[in-house]
Amino acid sequence: MRFKFYYLLVLVSLIGCKSTYKTQTFLEKSIPLAPDYNNEENWAVLPWKYDEELKNFSPNQETVNTLKADVFYVYPTLITDYKDTRWNVPINDTEQQEKILTKTVKYQASAFATSGKLYVPYYRQAHIRSYDLYNSGGKEAFEIAYADVKKAFEIYLEKHNNGRPIIVASHSQGTTHTKRLLKEFFDQKPLQKKLIAAYLVGMGINPNEYKSIKPMTSSKEIGGFISWNTFKKGNYPKKGKNWYKGCVTTNPISWDNSKNTTLDQHKGFLYTNDKFYSKALKIEITDGLVWSTNPKFPMRFFMSFLKNYHAGDINLFWQDIRENAELRTKTWLEKNQ
Repeated sequence: MRFKFYYLLVLVSLIGCKSTYKTQTFLEKSIPLAPDYNNEENWAVLPWKYDEELKNFSPNQETVNTLKADVFYVYPTLITDYKDTRWNVPINDTEQQEKILTKTVKYQASAFATSGKLYVPYYRQAHIRSYDLYNSGGKEAFEIAYADVKKAFEIYLEKHNNGRPIIVASHSQGTTHTKRLLKEFFDQKPLQKKLIAAYLVGMGINPNEYKSIKPMTSSKEIGGFISWNTFKKGNYPKKGKNWYKGCVTTNPISWDNSKNTTLDQHKGFLYTNDKFYSKALKIEITDGLVWSTNPKFPMRFFMSFLKNYHAGDINLFWQDIRENAELRTKTWLEKNQ
């Protein structure tokens, strides 16, 4: 069926639900087998392995082969079923793989496809309850997930990078992991010289999170990170949740310190009918949050009931991100080649 709810609507509605997770004691014997990232089947995307959905938003293979930068993307939480007692999902879970390719790769990673060759590893993702139950199994689940992301990145560096500049991009749980990845591989490390930008979206990041990787405040700046969390204008995270206060809040339209944008500045967001809607929203930057107006697009009525635009952090600014990633990549190449 061609018509379906936008990824934004589906996930935000899930996040907003109040329910009790079914869970179980974290047991090592229940941990899914670790993937071998030397095997191509353990990657959702490699530069020569774009599925048909991704190809719709990417250059042709000949052009991909000529791209001079790489993009390492880590997808957000997709294992969200309250009845699912698994702490980590096996990477060969076909339902999970389908979600990765048709939702996050298509509507998030694709924004970076014109800036560099895409690398997207499958990883043993932690169930969403791992955040709420961090001290009751969640910590261990996140360690398993991060171990995969780290190993995939090591294999990428060893086999594929060949000294090329890198964009690190992620959302939600993906950012939970790339936040650590930057500390281990880039912060005050030689590899930082190869960092075009880190798009650490959908999680709160402190301005002083890193020693040498700083928040970027202009559209052409390179070597630092950008981050934001999107809510409907006038709304905040649930009462008592103050994680966002003081966090880096990049303007994902102007990419500078502007506190407000106009409709005319919005380049466009991508909807599941594969159409772009430009000049669809205005934003306001507040303490730790990007406040967005209700976007002007076919599902606008349903969006009016939502307060948390978390799952749309990238989709809502898809074209803005695409053009900005291209600009930063061009800037890096001009300065270094």
